[in-house]
Amino acid sequence: MEDLTQEEWAEQLANDENAVVLDVRTNAEVAEGIIPNAIHIDFYLGDEFVDKVDQLDKSKNYYVYCRSGNRSGQACAIMEELGFENAYNLEGGMLDWTGDVVDKE
Repeated sequence: MEDLTQEEWAEQLANDENAVVLDVRTNAEVAEGIIPNAIHIDFYLGDEFVDKVDQLDKSKNYYVYCRSGNRSGQACAIMEELGFENAYNLEGGMLDWTGDVVDKE
């Protein structure tokens, strides 16, 4: 797991052909907007969160975010335990995000 600043995260994501963006916020938080093309799996689902994440392609690079960077950091640690080699936590989360945000489909 690696904590990346907003700038590092956005730059690395833009240049990563193998990237997947993962939003671990609640449905209510996601309703306020989501980073384009992000997959949403609520961290607070507990075991169900672990099960859903474990089904993701472990060969991809995951850019994980939440509201402030706390839950996404925990999610990255769980992903590491599940065998994911590349999980990047967005420091400051959506509170500090200045990139694009779209309404959830």
